[in-house]
Amino acid sequence: MRGCFVTGTDTGVGKTVVAAAIVAALRARGDASVTAFKPVVTGTDEPPDRDWPPDHVLLARTAGTTPEAVSPFTFGPAVSPHLAAELARRPLDPRALRAAFATAAARAEIVVAEGVGGLLVPLAADYLVRDFARDAGLPLVIAARPGLGTINHTLLTIDAARAAGLTVAGVAITPWPSAPGVIEADNRATIARLGDVGVATLPALPRADVALLAAAGATLPLDRWIGAAAS
Repeated sequence: MRGCFVTGTDTGVGKTVVAAAIVAALRARGDASVTAFKPVVTGTDEPPDRDWPPDHVLLARTAGTTPEAVSPFTFGPAVSPHLAAELARRPLDPRALRAAFATAAARAEIVVAEGVGGLLVPLAADYLVRDFARDAGLPLVIAARPGLGTINHTLLTIDAARAAGLTVAGVAITPWPSAPGVIEADNRATIARLGDVGVATLPALPRADVALLAAAGATLPLDRWIGAAAS
């Protein structure tokens, strides 16, 4: 199985945009069959955004599948997955999460999976996103912010991943400004040097348009990320 697992330094850092851009770009260039997977989506009760649909809807749109196929477990409150499941009295079972991923992976040759929040977010009481990423067996792509604070957050995420034996394929900083300042440029260089990792950038996109996502994703080092060997 080929693919990657998109995680982030925090929630709201652009993981879904990065994952959708990867999927859209792979499909646009006529790559082998590609699918997307996100084990859990929370916050479905939030007011709709005209330009950016919920994560599983956006990923489904880029992958040409259904939201239900992308994310088997959805919850209304915008809280951590383990709490959302607890509030709904539907606790998440790691075995069910792994089985859902296996079903999705069987449908395609390339799987682009996306986590929930950061690597140490609990999906269940004793099962973290990091555990799920390890079970998925895919190399990591870390979505990170461009501004102040991102060096610490990104290097901590890299360390947490490698400590668990995960392969870090690269970092994607987003939304990357059209005219990066000295802080953004230094952040990128410092993460690459101290993290011993390739750092790509993804520009801000005005809306969830598949063509725009594909064009942006085509600038990413897709072959290196997808072809990276997982531990």
